[in-house]
Amino acid sequence: MAAIRTGNTKPELAVRRALHARGFRYRLHVKALPGTPDLVMPGRRVAVFVHGCFWHGCLKCDRGIRRPKENAEFWAKKLTQNQARDSRNVVDLQALGWRVVTFWECDTRSKEKLESAIDGLQTFVRV
Repeated sequence: MAAIRTGNTKPELAVRRALHARGFRYRLHVKALPGTPDLVMPGRRVAVFVHGCFWHGCLKCDRGIRRPKENAEFWAKKLTQNQARDSRNVVDLQALGWRVVTFWECDTRSKEKLESAIDGLQTFVRV
């Protein structure tokens, strides 16, 4: 697991490019905030996470639902802990007055899905 990247992943770079193209400006990996969000828009008080489907348990695609057969107990515990940590981070950020948006890896695989997700963020940010 040491080889797994925590930042600058392909899905994260895709989201960053799409947001920048739409005129959004952001800070990267702000360690002072709970969970170290992937992107932060300080003026809008929006924190953005870009989650890998497998590691964070996406329910929209097969990658998030399937579990390895080898060492199944370890993986079940590990992935459940990841989801619990993600939930805690969202609650902690909201308690500090931040709005939280999560993009999933599967949303970045096609341009249409990514654009749709960015549209949702634009609507969310304007509210």
